[in-house]
Amino acid sequence: MPRPRPDSPMAILPLTDKRPAPDFTTEEACYRSGAQLVCGVDEVGRGPLAGPVVAASVILDPHCIPEGLNDSKKLTASRREALHAAIMETSLSVSLCAVSAQTIDRINILQASLLAMRRAIAGHARPPCVALIDGNQHPAGAPCETRTLVKGDQRSLSIAAASIVAKVTRDRMLARCGERHPAYGFSNHAGYGTAVHRQAIGTNGPVFRLHRMSFGMLRAEAQEATADTPMKGL
Repeated sequence: MPRPRPDSPMAILPLTDKRPAPDFTTEEACYRSGAQLVCGVDEVGRGPLAGPVVAASVILDPHCIPEGLNDSKKLTASRREALHAAIMETSLSVSLCAVSAQTIDRINILQASLLAMRRAIAGHARPPCVALIDGNQHPAGAPCETRTLVKGDQRSLSIAAASIVAKVTRDRMLARCGERHPAYGFSNHAGYGTAVHRQAIGTNGPVFRLHRMSFGMLRAEAQEATADTPMKGL
């Protein structure tokens, strides 16, 4: 099977470099080839038992890029918050989309993640020409050319920025859920399946519209729900 041309609408950029930190090399190549706007896209929240999956699309200003951008997983919470503020202040455009737990249950987590990315790309007032996507999956129906980068949040500053915005946004959302449902500890684990979270589900039952009932132990919970373990309402 022939390899896609680098300028094809759905190119997969090979992981051939070993950059110590993300840079703007891929974006600069897109701009040199004629693209007017280039966004980086990433999502967070594929693995948790609760909460939405959140995607961010960020168009950095090539002349005003915050220092210290990196894969959000490599940053402390305080550093992510500081960079989030800098990204929101300096970027040409930032677009976000959250897809709910109910939709995740209905269409599966992969399709929900791709849906969130597609909507985030489409959310810019001025559409980008090229979207650089973290991973190896193209969101079908995106309103522009898409190029995937495996480990893109470690290679592209735009994707790193998107990873930070998505992570901070989702963490804030789950912290608010924690205020409403303090028994579950959402502000500490952001919906991931920690021992504390699983114990809280076993004791209190899942929260309707917040827990992903198609996931693991929750799927069994949904099948065997009784009056003794009701689903908590929002």
